[in-house]
Amino acid sequence: MTEEEVLREEAEERLRALAGPDARLREDQWLAIKALVVDRRRALVVQRTGWGKSAVYFIATALLRDLGEGPTVIVSPLLALMRNQIAAAERAGIHAATINSANAEEWEKIYAQVAEGTVDVLLVSPERLNNPEFRDQVLPELAESAGLVVVDEAHCISDWGHDFRPDYRRLRTMLAELPPGVPVLATTATANARVTRDVAEQLAGDEEETLVLRGPLERESLHLSVVKLPGAGQRLAWLAQTLRELPGSGIVYTLTVAAAQEIAAYLREQGHPVAAYSGQTETSERLAAEEDLLANRIKALVATSALGMGFDKPDLGFVVHVGAPQSPVAYYQQVGRAGRGVRKAEVVLLPGSEDREIWAYFASLAFPAEAVVRATLAALGEGGVLSTAALENRVDLSRSRLEMMLKVLDVDGAVRRVKGGWEVTGEPWAYDAERYARVAAERRAEQEAMLAYQTTTECRELFLRRHLDDDTAVACGRCDNCTGAWRSAEIPAEAVTAADERLTRPGVDLEPRRQWPTGLTDLKGRIKPELGAETGRALGRLTDIGWGTRLRELLAQPDGPVPDDVFAAVVTVLKTWSWAERPVAVVSVPSVSKPVLIRSLTERLAQVGRLADLGELGYRNGSPGRQYNSAQRVQAVRGTLAMPRELGGKLAELSGPVLLVDDRADSGWTLTLAAAQLRHAGATAVLPLTLAT
Repeated sequence: MTEEEVLREEAEERLRALAGPDARLREDQWLAIKALVVDRRRALVVQRTGWGKSAVYFIATALLRDLGEGPTVIVSPLLALMRNQIAAAERAGIHAATINSANAEEWEKIYAQVAEGTVDVLLVSPERLNNPEFRDQVLPELAESAGLVVVDEAHCISDWGHDFRPDYRRLRTMLAELPPGVPVLATTATANARVTRDVAEQLAGDEEETLVLRGPLERESLHLSVVKLPGAGQRLAWLAQTLRELPGSGIVYTLTVAAAQEIAAYLREQGHPVAAYSGQTETSERLAAEEDLLANRIKALVATSALGMGFDKPDLGFVVHVGAPQSPVAYYQQVGRAGRGVRKAEVVLLPGSEDREIWAYFASLAFPAEAVVRATLAALGEGGVLSTAALENRVDLSRSRLEMMLKVLDVDGAVRRVKGGWEVTGEPWAYDAERYARVAAERRAEQEAMLAYQTTTECRELFLRRHLDDDTAVACGRCDNCTGAWRSAEIPAEAVTAADERLTRPGVDLEPRRQWPTGLTDLKGRIKPELGAETGRALGRLTDIGWGTRLRELLAQPDGPVPDDVFAAVVTVLKTWSWAERPVAVVSVPSVSKPVLIRSLTERLAQVGRLADLGELGYRNGSPGRQYNSAQRVQAVRGTLAMPRELGGKLAELSGPVLLVDDRADSGWTLTLAAAQLRHAGATAVLPLTLAT
């Protein structure tokens, strides 16, 4: 046999150890392995979920290790993905370890194992790549000794992709610093032609052209359908009813954390064993939830996109979306979790009227305007090394948007992350307004395509694959449009009534702020208990699928008296509020956009509850306006919020808790500072009450 035939036979043996005695390498799997092990090239593999992309890099790792090469470094975006990959590697006889935010106590031991050569595969989260200590001390040695570098979920590199992550852009620097001849593999299941070109070009750098292996994206087990229902109650009742009929266990995707929690709670009340799963779920709870789903101990995880790329359960029987993702590409990526090891998997989309508003909110988190970016660079230029918290005090952006912007500027070479924070590099930097505008336009086009998917009469899989530029796509013959077998939207009236009652059950806790934001010079640490607010209540969350819809409508309407239905719900919230002591008075926060609404609400509460109406707080020199981070918000509010003298006088004559009324709670700092003023003036307790949060 030739050397190539011998190598292929070794690769086949490795595959059988990984996937079973009947497994055989696909031709493109072999071409990728050969490119990495023999030709030491850079390759991009774009293949459907379940095709076997991880087998390529695990087999290539084993063959390269046999040749005496260093460990494989895999950049992997999600903890769920890492856990699955480590388990798969062990089956192939490969020792894998991971470095991520959840196992910091093990890092030193893992670094030592890598140095000793006992680790075959090191999985690294993209955020690690620019941790100063890791970047400056660990990464250079790792890059020098690596036998193979793998970029998993490589569409994250491209800002044209549906899930762009700035941390992934740092890979360009890492790849540029690799010694000659170190092979690189990038993999993804969700890249259209534009993203594929972008990723291939970034991979190549100054090297020879990237080898692109792109296959058909057909999923023979998926049965796609759309069910359009008029309201949130109908969707919830339909889901509770249909979940009993869906095969096996699966995933119910939602667009927001609030929806995941709300839907999971309702389904549990209806007797379904389910768990909520989001980026806000504690790591230990996420692990337990994943294990319960893998072991079929629960019917479904009700999850945000935090349960996405790489979660590997071959027998996943269904994926239901309550609310549509923003793009056909993102949708196909998520439904690809199902049906990898079963003959038939059900995929159902339940679009909602609120989807567009949620998309608009996420769009508002795009790259900031040039003036904000320049202000950030100027602040760093004047202040030297500044932490993100210190920058918050100078730049009006939320923490998440500020960090995202800094990561992009870091990749662009304008700033550098160092110990203690960030510093400017002095390198020239240009605001690429044209590119940001094109990306925004691309996002809008994707949203329109997702709306078109809901109403198309053609094959649904063909529609999705066409948006992934899959030239091999043909009608699937399985979806509701192909078969003419559309799912019924009929639900018993009593089930809809029960769901509506659950959704419209008013009342959400408002946890008080307990710590002042970092970055302020004169307010530090814990808020003094004698100035703090009690746990408050909101009628509902704006992101809820129940009260959220009504509250969004109310706050979008012209100002006017509080509607009777809303007032009745607020009274219900008060009746179920288990306060330590009943309030004796009510006072409102001045509202710029809804003064009539809030004053009418306050007056009616005073009348119904027989409370002293103390009027409202005031603003010096006008409203503080809108701020997006905590430090800026506190500074603006405390510089303008004031207590009228007559209000302070009335408060001094009373003894007892005060109900503090506002239209909405965003950051919570206005309520915190208002409560501090009221407590300082003599209120024994302050109970915040808002319409929305």
